[in-house]
Amino acid sequence: MKINVASLNSVKVGAVKETIQDYAFLKDASVVGVETQSGVSDQPKSIEEVIRGARNRAKSAFKDCDLSFGIESGLMQVPYTKTGFMDFCACVIFDGEKFHVGLSSAWECPIKINELIHGENLDMNQAVVKLGLSKDPKIGSSEGLIGLMTKNRVTRKEYTKQSIKMALIHLENKELY
Repeated sequence: MKINVASLNSVKVGAVKETIQDYAFLKDASVVGVETQSGVSDQPKSIEEVIRGARNRAKSAFKDCDLSFGIESGLMQVPYTKTGFMDFCACVIFDGEKFHVGLSSAWECPIKINELIHGENLDMNQAVVKLGLSKDPKIGSSEGLIGLMTKNRVTRKEYTKQSIKMALIHLENKELY
């Protein structure tokens, strides 16, 4: 079995490789990162845009493989939060016919980060650097802002793996979906 991950981001590819080890029907699959475009903004700002980006990635990566995984992180509106938004990760798995969607837990970014994302139209990496929380312009390819905020109790890879596991529920229980 071959799995294409619709990204060259080592966090996303690594999350898929590690997660499938817990699934007997996938653990021997080869996993390859494939460069794709999400077709959405660099910083998605709605649940619809995040899932559409993951779906677009999964569909475009489905070439010479059995499954393709599209992974996209972004913001969604959440009422009663301090900023009105929370960050989350979506995984969409495409099997050539059906899309299988899973989401991670969500968390609220700092108020100033949110202001930079919405006010100056920066992506999260740019906002983190501008605010001085990190000098790494590609923090999303390592521990992510969530890793900084939780002191690595939850990393970008860990919350990406949550979304993958949620999408895999569909494949592991095909008869119910």
